[in-house]
Amino acid sequence: MSRRKKIYLLIFLFILLFAINYKWLNDFLEKEFSNEQNAVVLRIVDGDTIEIENKTIVRLFGINTPERGEKYYPEAKEFLEKEILNKSVFIEFFGKDKYYRELGVIFSAGNNFNARVIEEGFANPYILDNKKYEIIFREAWEKCIIDEKNLCEPSKDKCASCIFLKELSMKKQEVVLLNNCGFSCNLTDWKIKDEGRKKFIFGKTILESGKEIKIIAEDFEQDYVWTATGDSLFLRDSEGKLVLWERVE
Repeated sequence: MSRRKKIYLLIFLFILLFAINYKWLNDFLEKEFSNEQNAVVLRIVDGDTIEIENKTIVRLFGINTPERGEKYYPEAKEFLEKEILNKSVFIEFFGKDKYYRELGVIFSAGNNFNARVIEEGFANPYILDNKKYEIIFREAWEKCIIDEKNLCEPSKDKCASCIFLKELSMKKQEVVLLNNCGFSCNLTDWKIKDEGRKKFIFGKTILESGKEIKIIAEDFEQDYVWTATGDSLFLRDSEGKLVLWERVE
């Protein structure tokens, strides 16, 4: 066989092979290079983490749910199990986190499921590097506050209306709370938290009328707490109910 015929034969075989395997190749390229994917949720890890096929772990992007042992941790996980476990969802990916988990916004029945988790009071918005859905997530939190659901349920402690955020300094990384009532307030086991996992729990603390208390990053056992690109402060009473929250930028 001449050299030219061999070249033609190789080209023909390549085209034939490509035609036979086009669907496989297309599926492979779509999976490897697309930032979107349809997938079945195989396992709920916790309130903001799921597992899909190929043992891929997906961390829900832009939201943060309670940790194990915190109030509403089991309820958040149960909500995901009820709504999306063993169901097909659409996922838009936003890269990986520091634990190499995929970051994704989930859409179920055409709706932004991440936002729904916030709206139902099982998560707060979490600092977003990509701002695509930030407005939706912030609006979901505002609705949760209005509806007073779960994490957004207001404190009934008599001091809830007394304690004010006098200052939150990003530069000095410090928080100053003021007791504006005419009586002392017991802040024991109250908690300050950012949008992520950083938290400070008050030990035995009585804040007298008209007095202030300052909490710095070292009290959180951190070098810094409040993120310069934007953050939120959540103050909760000893029962985990919301005393106040403040968006800081």
